[in-house]
Amino acid sequence: MTTQSQKAQDFAALHVSGNPLVLYNIWDAGSAMAVAKAGAAAVATGSWSVAGAQGYGDGEQIPLSLLVQIATRISQSVDVPLSVDFEGGYAAGGAELTANVAQVIGAGAVGINFEDQIVGGAGLYSIEEQSQRLRAVRSAGADLFINARTDLFLKERDSSRHGGLLDEAVQRSQAFAAAGASGFFVPGLSDLDLIAQVCEASPLPVNVMMRGDTMTRQAVAKAGVARASYGPQPFVDAMQAVTDRFQALG
Repeated sequence: MTTQSQKAQDFAALHVSGNPLVLYNIWDAGSAMAVAKAGAAAVATGSWSVAGAQGYGDGEQIPLSLLVQIATRISQSVDVPLSVDFEGGYAAGGAELTANVAQVIGAGAVGINFEDQIVGGAGLYSIEEQSQRLRAVRSAGADLFINARTDLFLKERDSSRHGGLLDEAVQRSQAFAAAGASGFFVPGLSDLDLIAQVCEASPLPVNVMMRGDTMTRQAVAKAGVARASYGPQPFVDAMQAVTDRFQALG
């Protein structure tokens, strides 16, 4: 049995620019076991999917205690590294945030996604505020892979304006790295040229969310991506398959 510390090191080593780790996001122990059995090197939850599978909406509506219980069952069911989408950490910062992250580590996770949008509020935390929050997260565990997510591109739905957000994205990646982050996640960014620019400028390995026909593993690998994840899409597809099969019964 691999120790949690070794799993954390193994998970970090899977993030290679130009040879991205593929994370087909799961939502419970059963889906984690299916993906691991299919050959996945690691498993990662998606917050929207975990919440939806339990009848909750996204945005930290699922109780923290239930999220920790689900993470525990996943980590006990597979022997590959587990990363948990922890949204905003269920706290504004400080000791409460550190304690919440410690619960997820205690559940067996070796990585988390941690976002800079204000969950339940408007906009993003400033670079300095989010950096302080990241330092609180890092205090929970030296080995934890902190995938620092920026919602800059998700908040701007007009993709033609994404180029204008590049400078701030790079500033955030640099500040987040200095605050102890391990990776940089840019969901919503799908322009391969812009992705390549982020990868070149970021001091952290870059994670993208796979969307659309142009974002193939080969294409994002060429751009320098180190991690390719699928967000809620696997859950959406699975639920649609259940719906379709039931309706086909006649």
